[in-house]
Amino acid sequence: MQKVPRLILSATRGGLGKTTLSLGIIAAWRSKGRSIAVFKKGPDFIDAGWLGVAAARPCYNLDLFMMDQERIRQSFSDHTVNVDAAIIEGNRGLYDGVDESGAYSTARLSKLLKTPVILIVDGTKASATVGAVVLGMQQYDADVRIGGIILNNVSSGRHEQVIRKAIAQSSGIPVLGVVPRQRDSEFPERHMGLTPFHEHPDVERSIRASASFAERYLDLDALWQVACESPELDGAVNTALSSHEGEQQAVIGVIRDKAFQFYYPDNLEALERHGAGLKEINALHDSALPDDIDALYLGGGFPETQAAELAANKGFCSSIRCAVEKGLPVYAECGGLIYLGRSLILQGERYAMAAVLPLDFILEKRPQAHGYAIAVTAGNSPFLSEGTCIRGHEFHYSRVANLDALPPMAYHVQRGGGINGNADGVVYKNVLASYVHLHALGTPEWAPAMVRKAVEYRAMRTRA
Repeated sequence: MQKVPRLILSATRGGLGKTTLSLGIIAAWRSKGRSIAVFKKGPDFIDAGWLGVAAARPCYNLDLFMMDQERIRQSFSDHTVNVDAAIIEGNRGLYDGVDESGAYSTARLSKLLKTPVILIVDGTKASATVGAVVLGMQQYDADVRIGGIILNNVSSGRHEQVIRKAIAQSSGIPVLGVVPRQRDSEFPERHMGLTPFHEHPDVERSIRASASFAERYLDLDALWQVACESPELDGAVNTALSSHEGEQQAVIGVIRDKAFQFYYPDNLEALERHGAGLKEINALHDSALPDDIDALYLGGGFPETQAAELAANKGFCSSIRCAVEKGLPVYAECGGLIYLGRSLILQGERYAMAAVLPLDFILEKRPQAHGYAIAVTAGNSPFLSEGTCIRGHEFHYSRVANLDALPPMAYHVQRGGGINGNADGVVYKNVLASYVHLHALGTPEWAPAMVRKAVEYRAMRTRA
């Protein structure tokens, strides 16, 4: 059995400051010398990046759609060894999921991990009604333990007192923080969330500000007490996700820079666990791909924010094309897919990309796909065998301008937008590039297949 103090930060709806308040609690607790493991419920990369910075350790995603319950329990168990506490940031409202039953919701994660919920409630233009809202949230599912309330957007004085009394009389759940209306924010929103921390002008100052914010408006000692009252968890399964297997068999390059930053830590760790050494590469500043890599992993991000710089690094683009023609295995997602295309069109201006694939992309003002995705592999995938089911996530503003130029596709889309509504996963030689972000815990076949392909390529080069 495992006992670790823990909380889930959730809310009655999205946009009520879950990430900002989570950051504040993490930073404030760390200032007391505590080590905090951090998790993000759902597939989000941006919030998870900020949480990781605040905790000074990787943030791991826990997603009931993309991975099974045992793997979620195992991941939580593995990543809370030798820590003082854990913070999980929920997504959307507490009971919101993919359907009216709340499937895959934060509430269901809280029950799976036996974790008390700290519920953020909006006080805008309401007073005693807030008590009714809290009571409804409490009674909607009696197995979800709401350990405390944080009131947001509250006026001082009578407004706060009426809400406090209404909650005390209706549900008895303690109010552990009251946040007044804010005129500005340290964390500007973009792309339906926070600005990626890589692009923020002063990350450390913002984290310090979030800690001060929490210390001012939240009862941190009471929150710690609720966390410490969390029950023991059931024992984890036998095989630890964090254990490594054998010696390094191949080197996989990972492009990580301001343009490409969206990588689930579990994905990178899974590659290492199956025998890969990882080598970071910068597509903005490196002159060419390193000669010693046996495969390339090109994650998501915002290539549109660095389009001019990516286009200007012609030597790097050329080196990718040459390596692909020689058979280098390449796996790319979303932003990586765009970069492997011929061009990216932004507000009517065309920027040359790596030109591995004969595709042109247009960035639109509205999302072209946003949500969970399910795809099944065809017989031409360089990495996954035919019939493999992939449960992932897609979120992109771009679309393919020349769909008539599509090469063979690796995925039959069952849910989501894909590239053309029916298919995803462009295949060229040993390249597979798609809009879907998969998670290694949800598609356990991916990491060993990627390493296997890298080993094959290394052996081929050695023979040559």
